Amino acid sequence: MKKLRLNSKARKAFRGSSRGFSMLEVVIAIALLGIIAVSVLSALQTAALALISADRRATAESLARTQMEYVRYSPYEGDPEDGPPQYSLDPQIIPLDYPGYSVVTTAIRLNKDEYTDDDDGIQEITVTVSHDGRVVVTLEDFKREPG
Repeated sequence: MKKLRLNSKARKAFRGSSRGFSMLEVVIAIALLGIIAVSVLSALQTAALALISADRRATAESLARTQMEYVRYSPYEGDPEDGPPQYSLDPQIIPLDYPGYSVVTTAIRLNKDEYTDDDDGIQEITVTVSHDGRVVVTLEDFKREPG
């Protein structure tokens, strides 16, 4: 078997005669690693907050659309001479499924002409969904009284 001859620099490195890293080099390396770690963690935190915000908005929008469809297809009740037709504006969600969310629905009867009392049976429906007291989504639509 042949022995492999190493040059003098390689021999010094393998024999342990190399000097190693200085304290300054180690401190600079640790500082660079720290800066990189802080920037990566900051980016992850920002991404997580954006994801939470998007999830809240998507949930609120889904709840608002569900409530709007419920109101749009609910039958009118009551006598029009007693005032605007009424129907249930209660939210059709189960609070345990969506903790922190609240739904407020309003219906305003619109007159055909502001200067006369002619009524064309149109209501403006507004659904507002809040999460922990902050309004997340507001939907507006119109509903015509049948007849």
